[in-house]
Amino acid sequence: MMKRILLFLITNAAIIVVLSAVFRIFGIEPYLTEQGINYQSLLIFAAVIGMTGSFISLALSKWTAKRFTGAQVIEQPRNETEQWLLETVKRQAQLAGIGMPDVAIYDAPDVNAFATGARRNSALVAVSTGLLQAMSRDEAEAVLAHEVSHVANGDMVTLALIQGIVNTFVIFFARIIGHTVDRVIFKSESGHGIGFWVTTIVAELVLAFLASTIVMWFSRKREFRADAGGARLAGRDKMISALERLQGSVDQPHLPDQLAAFGISGGIGSGIKRLFMSHPPLPERIEALRRAAG
Repeated sequence: MMKRILLFLITNAAIIVVLSAVFRIFGIEPYLTEQGINYQSLLIFAAVIGMTGSFISLALSKWTAKRFTGAQVIEQPRNETEQWLLETVKRQAQLAGIGMPDVAIYDAPDVNAFATGARRNSALVAVSTGLLQAMSRDEAEAVLAHEVSHVANGDMVTLALIQGIVNTFVIFFARIIGHTVDRVIFKSESGHGIGFWVTTIVAELVLAFLASTIVMWFSRKREFRADAGGARLAGRDKMISALERLQGSVDQPHLPDQLAAFGISGGIGSGIKRLFMSHPPLPERIEALRRAAG
């Protein structure tokens, strides 16, 4: 699955834009002076905005995930499949040492699942109807174990920290670029004109796009860890079988673009394209599990 823009990043970007606009409207920009930019104040400003945007996104992650996928949390199991899902996740959560996550099903033909949430003891694990139809119980168990491992590993919190740091430097350098263009090209001698604000916005977009490679690098690394965790919770053979089933799936996953990095599947990429992959290619993940077994 090569859709690289996940819900967390979209929410994060929207919050940063809103916070920046509010600060601009109310004139809360301590880093701007008539002579130029106070870099120490700018760094503090960038860190406050960047980390705030990231952790608000984290706090909203369960709500936004449900809204974008239409996932329905199982409150009372209506059939044997839902009962099995709850019992399986409960057992795995106990083995992983975390609180019982909310378990949900979302209606989609693709074979996929995802986990999200701000806290290890209050997470969400969701599976698609397509996965329940296409996979055996052993394979589905392995997928659930993979997602529970994401929660146990604290991947969402780590992602928020990394994104917050990335946000900080994007905001910091975008304003430096905006200031430089405003002075050199637009010849502003005092204060900051329209050139500063337009250039800053463009620079933020470009830098955020480039910096997303750092977030995607972490996302790929965490998949190998979650696969290993899934193998421990459900069994290595089951985990390998589940990944092989995903690899052979004719209907590739179609989670919303914003949720791609939360799903279990992955695609095949090379060169520059690989930098923006949220998941390693499935053959690499399968091979990593086989090497670990050997």
